Amino acid sequence: QVQLVESGGGLVQAGDSLRLSCAASGRTFSSYHMGWFRQAPGKEREFVAAISGSGGTTNYANAVQGRFTISRDNAKNTVYLQMNSLKPEDTAVYYCAARLVWGPNLRTRYDYWGQGTQVTVSS
Repeated sequence: QVQLVESGGGLVQAGDSLRLSCAASGRTFSSYHMGWFRQAPGKEREFVAAISGSGGTTNYANAVQGRFTISRDNAKNTVYLQMNSLKPEDTAVYYCAARLVWGPNLRTRYDYWGQGTQVTVSS
């Protein structure tokens, strides 16, 4: 089992950057494939980015491709989401998630979730 704690959210202006972090417990962090999701008010939770356990494979949602970068440091049990050129429509609670089996980036395919961190982008 793994526990996830996100940090790094905040209030920024359009065009600014933020880096989210997700710290994981446990000694087998590299066994977990990690993902970031987000949920805006009144909307369903949606996929943002994913990274394989080794860090060698990444996936992105079309809405963030080219602006966001997911990375991980297995020595620090941490996954990151670097967000550049932020837009008001990026405003949401961002969640970190973990799974043992690589596959489609559906919310239901992830086994463990953090509590989320709020990102607000003003225009």
